[in-house]
Amino acid sequence: MDEATTEHRPVRDRVDEALSGRGFTTRALRLRAAGVLLAITAGVSGVLLYNLTNVFGPDSVCGGAASADAVHAALGPGRISEEKSAGYVPTAVDPAQYCRATVDFGLFGDTGQSVSFGLSVTRSAGAESRPAARLFAEGGAVGAVTPGGAWALLPEGCPTGLRASVGTGHDGKDGDHAEGIARLAVGLAGLAAKDRDCGGAPPAPRTLSPVGAEQPVDWGNLCGLPGMAVTRAPDADHEERYRQQATTAFSPFWSCEVTDSASGTPVASFAVVTEPRLVDLPADKERSTAFGRSTWTGSSNEDVVTTCQGRRTYFHYSWRSAPALRDRVLLPDTTAVWTQFLTAAGKAIGCEPILP
Repeated sequence: MDEATTEHRPVRDRVDEALSGRGFTTRALRLRAAGVLLAITAGVSGVLLYNLTNVFGPDSVCGGAASADAVHAALGPGRISEEKSAGYVPTAVDPAQYCRATVDFGLFGDTGQSVSFGLSVTRSAGAESRPAARLFAEGGAVGAVTPGGAWALLPEGCPTGLRASVGTGHDGKDGDHAEGIARLAVGLAGLAAKDRDCGGAPPAPRTLSPVGAEQPVDWGNLCGLPGMAVTRAPDADHEERYRQQATTAFSPFWSCEVTDSASGTPVASFAVVTEPRLVDLPADKERSTAFGRSTWTGSSNEDVVTTCQGRRTYFHYSWRSAPALRDRVLLPDTTAVWTQFLTAAGKAIGCEPILP
């Protein structure tokens, strides 16, 4: 029989001939072969279904901190599992409790990404002010995606300084997951607000500010603040040794670090907190007049508070020794730095003059 004739034979006849050629000459043997093939196919399909999807998996994670759909939207498809401490409550402020949700994916379920959930109180004006942060502040949703996770404040009317956090442990490598992780933080903030009956659920953020680029220090406009021309140490040679990085937005905070690029050490840090809900610094912590209308607050001389457009606003400046200067600071005249910073940063956020 030629090849052309074979191609036009019915499929049933060709299958029958193939089975007979392999020894499956009776109906019983052929049924047994079909059963084995079906079992193998079903087993492979079941493994793939289990490893590549969340079929029979949980609808939500960490006591309702997030839905499975929200976790998938943040981390991608796959099988969801969780690990949590005994008695975990997603809306409690308790550093001893924890919950981590993991999405495993890949053909054998051997690749995964995790997120952890928690609530905490921020007590320092500069604690969450990271220059590599991507910020959002719209429709009541206020927070940031920072290296290693995201946080969002509870709505207006809730306790000051209380925020919901989602950790990833990626150390800034969240990439395309940033928006999804931000939505997880905002969702947890809404859940905590509902539990406390202190505000409505904030909407998911639509946009995040870009990450600020690291660049050479502009000594005439330090950290990109027009008019902030500071005097550095007389023997601070090799200007290319120092780099600056600042956030590209001012709400809910603005942050900048000057770093010794040779060692990776921050030698000067600046922050402006424009959202009073971000910190919990009561008025009785204010000590004395600092510069102009500002007042020292906290236990060190790194934070001042003043009123900008009727809202309490915090300014933070801290410094460390510069390795290249043998344990001396890069910006030695602290008073001059503070006054220039308050003037330039205050103008940038539309604050009334702080200094006379």
